[in-house]
Parts: sequence; structure tokens; C-alpha cells
Amino acid sequence: MDNGGSVLSLSAPHFPYSATILRRHSPASSISYSLKPQPPQPPPEPPESPDLRRPEKFLGSSPSSSSLTTPKAPLKNPLKGLTSRPSVSQSEVASKVSSFGSALASKLRLSSKLSPPPPPPPAPLEETQFRDESLRRDTKPQVEETREFRQEGKIFVGNLPTWIKKPELEEFFRQFGPIENTILIKGHHEVEKNAGFGFIIYAAEKSAMKAVEFDGVEFHGRVLTVKLDDGKRLKTKAEQRVRWVEEGEEDAKMASKSSWHQEREGSRKTLQRILDSNGDNWQAVVSAFEKINKPSRTEFGLMVKYYGRRGDMHRARETFERMRARGITPTSRIYTSLIHAYAVGRDMEEALSCVRKMKEEGIEMSLVTYSVIVGGFSKAGNAEAADHWFDEAKRIHKSLNASIYGKIIYAHCQTCNMERAEALVREMEEEGIDAPIAIYHTMMDGYTMVADEKKCLIVFKRLKECGFTPTVVTYGCLINLYTKVGKIPKALEVSRTMKEQGIKHNLKTYSMMINGFVKLKDWANAFAVFEDMVNDGMKPDVILYNNIIAAFCGMGNMERAIQTVKEMQKLRHRPTTRTFMPIINGYAKSGDMRKSLEVFDMMRRCGCVPTVHTFNALINGLVEKRQMEKAVEILDEMALAGVSANEHTYTKIMQGYASVGDTGKAFEYFTRLQNEGLKVDIFTYEALLKACCKSGRMQSALAVTKEMSTRNIPRNSFVYNILIDGWARRGDVWEAADLMQQMKKEGVKPDIHTYTSFISACSKAGDMNRATQTIQQMEAIGVQPNVRTYTTLIKGWARASLPEKALSCYEEMKAVGLKPDKAVYHCLMTSLLSRASMAEGYIYSGVMSICKEMVEAGLIVDMGTAVHWSKCLCKIEGSGGELTETLQKTFPPDWSSHHHHHGYLDQVSDVDSEDDDNDDVEDSDDDVNLVSGLLSS
Repeated sequence: MDNGGSVLSLSAPHFPYSATILRRHSPASSISYSLKPQPPQPPPEPPESPDLRRPEKFLGSSPSSSSLTTPKAPLKNPLKGLTSRPSVSQSEVASKVSSFGSALASKLRLSSKLSPPPPPPPAPLEETQFRDESLRRDTKPQVEETREFRQEGKIFVGNLPTWIKKPELEEFFRQFGPIENTILIKGHHEVEKNAGFGFIIYAAEKSAMKAVEFDGVEFHGRVLTVKLDDGKRLKTKAEQRVRWVEEGEEDAKMASKSSWHQEREGSRKTLQRILDSNGDNWQAVVSAFEKINKPSRTEFGLMVKYYGRRGDMHRARETFERMRARGITPTSRIYTSLIHAYAVGRDMEEALSCVRKMKEEGIEMSLVTYSVIVGGFSKAGNAEAADHWFDEAKRIHKSLNASIYGKIIYAHCQTCNMERAEALVREMEEEGIDAPIAIYHTMMDGYTMVADEKKCLIVFKRLKECGFTPTVVTYGCLINLYTKVGKIPKALEVSRTMKEQGIKHNLKTYSMMINGFVKLKDWANAFAVFEDMVNDGMKPDVILYNNIIAAFCGMGNMERAIQTVKEMQKLRHRPTTRTFMPIINGYAKSGDMRKSLEVFDMMRRCGCVPTVHTFNALINGLVEKRQMEKAVEILDEMALAGVSANEHTYTKIMQGYASVGDTGKAFEYFTRLQNEGLKVDIFTYEALLKACCKSGRMQSALAVTKEMSTRNIPRNSFVYNILIDGWARRGDVWEAADLMQQMKKEGVKPDIHTYTSFISACSKAGDMNRATQTIQQMEAIGVQPNVRTYTTLIKGWARASLPEKALSCYEEMKAVGLKPDKAVYHCLMTSLLSRASMAEGYIYSGVMSICKEMVEAGLIVDMGTAVHWSKCLCKIEGSGGELTETLQKTFPPDWSSHHHHHGYLDQVSDVDSEDDDNDDVEDSDDDVNLVSGLLSS
């Protein structure tokens, strides 16, 4: 533009140049401008008129005049494309205009000199007008055809460096005005680079006009091409739509694409079809995705969403990073799918890191994103964090929906905070949001967790009043309610109502009913429900199998439980740690630790990772067997497996050492528990007290109780029972009586164990009158003595050398309907044989009746007891008699062996009936100081 710079001024008001018209018409007919006003011409030839449209008679008589007709339509950008064309000198323009004007004038003069035709009739005149209007309609779209497809504020930027990214490009062009969007076209084969061009959409047209002025500017070593968008892209799309309507959408799409695009489009449709029809087959989904040549953002988003629904957060992240490596910028929807994957996988830390990344990249979080985060924290049981994100969603988004309300209500129902859940329901109703049936189910489930049957039924009634039809989920909530509160007949009534209304049970409702019967130890009905489910054609899932295995373990049929696990594996159901837990517990409680450890190894071979509860079950079984060394080995194995011990673990170890009277080890693990930052509760102190009382260190026990008072841990009936039992072992009835008074002052109600321990203290102190009064006090307040109470009382009368009282107590026990056990027979026979004489005939007859009852009950005593009783019989009957013959039927089978008989008589000393009593142990001041130091640490 070296010569025409002054001529082609941007401020020239008389310059109606249109690049659009130049592209649409031939050069001869497209130039219709003048640089300066023309001189006045004679009337027949007016070339100075800016409007070249002639009267109707000229249009009808001269066909060439239609080519000169130019519509007067104002253009938004009259200088479009001007700067990119070669410069034109003023003289050249003037000569063209003058020659064009003279030619036009000559034509007009010629037509004017011709004799005018006769006036046309009215009808032809209307036809001419119609022809003229149709011509105008046909001409105007041709001129504005391109202009109507152009997007305002959109410019084309070409000759870009291939390595440039959006942020750098936006930073440069933002100087002309705010940018709405930047479109950078990626390379066909090298997706990490761009194709060398792109588009920028400004918020205002003025900004685009300013940017066009910088056409030819240098940018990172490249001379940029900057021009206004010509609307070709939108025009092509409009033409495609027309062709789709006329020829069919699919045919038109595929006909306009290359074979590469057609193959790619087919792969994309295959992926979508598999996701819709066979989404459970993840191998087919992944295979279909890998076959897509150069997946787009849509395909990557579908895969991230697919992995998110499955909870496969690792593959979701991998797909997300692959998409970013190809230069595809993630959208808010794709980020939401990735956050959903982490939420389903219960990894909310990574989900929050994705949220922070979204905010750093300036991507706005949608309401769906907030809903996913609130739902993730709800399932993780973190109601506080769910409330935080819910409040943030309310601040950012003016209106919320029922989905996010449902998730925050679920969070508080799971934490049993029903007051907050009710407040959220009221808030949702005040906002005018109708609660879906899922929220009713959530509230019913929440009231079930807190065992509020009344409110749960109110919600159920309200659900029906609102026009909702109860579904299988609704009735499942009711069945779950009645099974948890122990009203199984009500649950069966709900089941019958479902059948009457034609609603079939699903796996969850069957599982709830089986679980309810298992809790009631009603094994027959549990298996009956399982058979009904199988008859209905349903295949049990892992949860149902776990309930059935728990039922077998509750019955003590451990072998059948293991067979059920093998059946699960045959049906390709993967057992979980909950599958093996009841089996391990069952063997541990029965004392078969070898089997328990075998099942533990079987669980590991099945791919189940042992949890702290699994290890605790093993430790519990070993503690019951008093195998403390093996229990400590399990504790060390936990540390090697990376499983941290909890309070229950250390408490069990302490209880084990307390049972063997090892106070030092009990305090050692108490110190370890505190050092690891675990919470010390009343069960921990109970274990310490048992250790102290078992070993007779009552002063240490008092130091433990003082520490409990310091930590504001109240003493319950179990703590008092342990202390009273400790003083009872020492025979200190006064301290035991003082503790009984403290219980009454603190409002702690004594139970049967408390009274039994106090009777034991009275018996050891020889105060049988007080023991008898205690029995009377128990009966007065409605506490009935049990077998252990009578056993303690019998032992006290035997200690007082009053066998007739012991026999009387034994007869009284049978009269109230209590069945004597082995301990009662052992205690009674030992005391009677040790203190009875031949002169007391009623004692002899009592011993004979007890012997016959033992034989009828099939009781067999151990060898040490048999030797002791045999020595007593020698004193009573000498060489033998009817009593000896009857009593020997309760001896071990190998008693008749002469070797064993004489060996035990020579080696075993007399077994006193008080062999289980411990000698008094006096505490030293050093022991008390040691306990105080351990507690304060």
C-alpha cells in the first residue's frame, strides 16, 4: 500500500468498498464506487446517482441492467479483506470509474432515445413488479450469504508456530480486548503440535477490528496472518445440514468424509454401542477404545466416565493423563468424571487434588461436581467435610437440585445425625424442591440405624400420601428396620404384603431376612429363607453367602462353612475378609487354633488382605487358650504386614496376661498402647484391674482406680465386680462390703456377679451368716442366684465343716430348677468326702445319691481328682464297698491300670479343695510406686 496509503484512508466516509461484493460478482459488475463526486450530467444520463437501480420500464426493457443492480445494505465491516489485497493507485481507480461511468451512461442514453413502448396493461405491470421483487429477493441473499454466517468478533490467525499453546496465544491477543474463546487446531498426526492456525473469538466486534490491523505482525519469529472470519465453516455446516435433510444424515456425513474418517467414525460408534449394551465386559470396552485412531475429547471423556462408574480410579487417571499428553484440554465434565472415580474408590484426598487443579486452570466447578464431592464424603462417613462442600455449592450456585440434597442428607443419616437430616429436608422443601422417593428411603434407613421405629413408619406413611408407590427398596427398608429391632414376625408380615402386591424380593431383602434370623440364632428359618430365594431362581451374591456362612458358624458346623466358601469360588464369587472372619472366630472360640490358623492361610491364598479385625480374632483365640507367646507372635506378624494394632488388640493381650496373673506384662502393653497414641478406655483399665486382682496386688488396683478418676472414667459394675472379687480372694469381707456401699452411693446397680463375689468373700472369711443374708437380699430385689452362686455357697459351708448345710444348699439349687454342672459336683463331693465320717448316715446316703447322679450324667473326673477321692474313700470304707464301687464309675477309663493307680498314689499329694485359692500377697511400696509411674506416663 505504498501508493494508495493516502487514498485508501480508513476514515474516508465516501468509500463504500465491500470485499464481499468483489467475491460474489464479476469485476465488471462488482465495482460500484467513486472517489469524488461526478459533475452534473444531462437528464438522460445520470451516472452520479449512487443507486443504479432504474425504473421498472428500464428493467423490463434492458436485460443488462439487472447485472448492474446493487442492493443497498449496510455492512458491519466495509473494510473486510481490504488490507490483504494489493494496493490500487488513485489514478487507476479514477480511470476505471470514468470508463465504467461513460460506458454506463452511453447505455442509458441509448435506451432513453429509443421510442418508448405503449403503456403496458395492469396485469403485465403486476407481473413485472413481481419479477422485480423476486429478483431483489434472489439478489440480496447472494450478497449477504457469506456475511450472515460470519461470527461477530471471530478472527483467523495463521502462520503460527507449531509449538505454541493457548495461554501464549491468548496472552498476546488479549491486548485488543476480552477473549471469549480460543480455538487452536491440532496437527493431524502430531497431536502435541498445532496445525499452524487457529481462531480467536472476542467478546466485542471492535476488539476483532483492532486485531485485524495487526496483520503481518511478527510473533515468535513468524509473520502472522490476521483477518476476520469469513463464515466458511458455518456455511459448510449449514450446507451439510441441508444435505442431511435431503439425502439422510448418516449417508451425507459419511459421503463427505474420507476413508480414514469413515473408519474412525465406525470405531467411535462401536465403542458407544458396547458401552450402552455390554458395559460390564470391561475387556470389550477397552479393546473398542484402543481401536479408535486418534481418539478425541469425547472418547477420552467416555472412558474416564466408564472407569469412574466402576471405581477404577487408577485407570481413570491413566486415561486422563493420556488425553492431556495428546494436547487435549480437559473440560469440567471430564474432571467431574475423574473426581467421581476417586469418590467411588474412597480416595477423597486425590479427589480434592483434582478440584484444586480445576481451580488453578480456571475451570468452573459445576453443580454436578459439587454433588459428586458431597456424595464421596457421604460414603466415606465424613459428614463434616460433606457439609463444607455443600455450603460452598450453595454460595456459588444460586439454586441447588434434589441430587445434592439427597447426598448431604445421606451423609447425616449414616452418622445418625437425624436432627440435621430433618433440617435439610425442611430446607429443601422451603426452596420448592420436591423430594424424590430416594430421599424417603434414605430417611427410613437413617431412622432404622437409630432404631426409631415410630418415625420410620411416619416417613413410610408420608411416602404413600405424596403419591409414591412403594417399591422393593421401600419394603426392604421396613424389613431391615424390623430385623434390627428384633421383630422378625413383623418382617415376615412385610414380606407377605410384598407378595400380595406383586413385588418380588431381591437379593438385599432376602439377605436382610437371613441376617435377622442369624442374629436371633434361628438357623432353621435362616436356611428356609435361603431355600426360598434359590427356588425363586436367584443366584446368591457374596453378601448372602457371608450370611449363610455366619449361620453355619453359629451352629458350630465349621466344616459346612468351609464347603460353602469353596462353592463360592466355583461360582467365581471372590470371598472377602468378612467371609472368613466367622470361621476364624468359630475355630478360635472352640479352642482349635490349628484350624483357625489354617483358615487364616486359606484367606491369604484367596487374595484377601488380613485386617486388624482378622488378627484380633486370632489373638482372641490364643488368649482364651492362654497361649500368650503365640499371641505375641501374631502381634509381631501384624507389624510386619503393615497392619497397625488398635485398642482392642492391646486390651486382649493385657487380658491374657491378667488371666495368668502377669501384672508386669499387662502394664508393659498398657504403656505401649499409650505411646502409640491410642485411646485408653474403660476396657483397658478393666484388663489392668484383672491383672492386679488376680495376682493379689490390691494396692496397685487402687492406684488404677485413682487414675480412672483423674481421667473422668466412671466405674461401672464390671470394675466393682473385679475389685470385690480381688478382696474376696484375700478374704477381706470388710473392704468388699465397703465397695458395695460405694456402688449404692454412685448409683451403680449390683448384679449377680457382684453378689456372688461378695458371698465368696464372706465364705472365705467364715462369715456364713452374712453370706446367707446376702442371698436373702438378692431374692428381695429380684436377683435370683445362679449355679455359680450356689457353688460358692456350697464351698463356704464345706469350708465351715457343715456338710449338712452344703447338702441342703445343693437340694435347694435343684428345687429352683438349676441343673448342677461338673464344678458343683466336684466341689460338693470333694468337701463331703474330705469331712464326712461313717457315723453320719444321712451324709453317706447323700454322697451315694450324688454319685449315682454323676454316673447318670456321664461325668468323668480327671486323674488328680480321682486319686484324691480314692484316698478319701480309703478312710471311709477301708478296703472298699458300695460307695467306692459307685464312685469309681466316674474315674478315668485308665484308672483300673495298676501302674497308674499306684504311681499316682505314690507321687500325688493330697489335693485340697481350696487348691484354686491364692495365698495372700502383700504389696510393697515399690510396686505401688511402679504402678503410679506407669499410669502417669
